[in-house]
Amino acid sequence: MGTMPTEFERTEIGEIQIAPEVIEVIAGLATVEVKGVAGMSGGFAGGFAELLGRKNLSKGVKVEVGQREAAVDVSVIIEYGNRLPEVASQIQHNVKRSIENMTGLSVVEVNVHIHDVQFNNAERTVEESDSAGRVK
Repeated sequence: MGTMPTEFERTEIGEIQIAPEVIEVIAGLATVEVKGVAGMSGGFAGGFAELLGRKNLSKGVKVEVGQREAAVDVSVIIEYGNRLPEVASQIQHNVKRSIENMTGLSVVEVNVHIHDVQFNNAERTVEESDSAGRVK
């Protein structure tokens, strides 16, 4: 969870370093690719999860990076109507595969923290209109 670059790999013509921020962005992109993810969560601000756009993908991600391994925590908001365990499992697999393919690091764990469920505006409008007519 530090800002220091990972240990470097030495090749015959120089060194290769991967900054933790790079891994955070890879994990964030891999997370929002999963169907059912509404966005990344920056945590709880005033008791409510903060939905972050694509420009802030790394804000909902924390990584620990060693010389050959990485551990990742992602905080997400899921779209209403999806099975939370299934979406979380897909996030874990997609994040692990993306980081391992792009960096060569072994991902030892991917922890998914679901901070909120986002309702579709159309569904919310229908629910509000139904409840508005019940009691006057």
